[in-house]
Amino acid sequence: MHRILKIVLIVIGIVAAIMCFFMMPDEADPDAINSTGISVMFMLMWILLIVAAAAALFFGLKKVFTSRGGLKKALFSLGGLAILAIIGYALAGNEQPVVDTMSGRGIETSVGTVKTIGTLLNVFFGMVIVAVVLMLWPGVKRAFGK
Repeated sequence: MHRILKIVLIVIGIVAAIMCFFMMPDEADPDAINSTGISVMFMLMWILLIVAAAAALFFGLKKVFTSRGGLKKALFSLGGLAILAIIGYALAGNEQPVVDTMSGRGIETSVGTVKTIGTLLNVFFGMVIVAVVLMLWPGVKRAFGK
């Protein structure tokens, strides 16, 4: 099934590339965004995105439930993500000055929105730090282990 899915995605990509070459509107056309070629490209992009996301979800869940210890590892990962989210929320500090600055610029926002954005940024940066550490750790371990 995985091989069939790859072949289908490759065929859709080739068809999209051919259509892109032959159906693109003139760049001087002010209504180019509403042309048939662009609409077809967006439709194919959404199809590819949905198929890729569904395949990733399907094969990921299949591996979690069929491999030994997969569910335990997945639950540990979700627990780590929850801990990272709690830390990110705690580090998202005082947001009232940001709300005041935004309202001074004519952008209406709330403290909750700014707190959510701060939390998500903190979680993202935390995940980046974890990823870098996990990439560097085997090399450091090998360098000092011998």
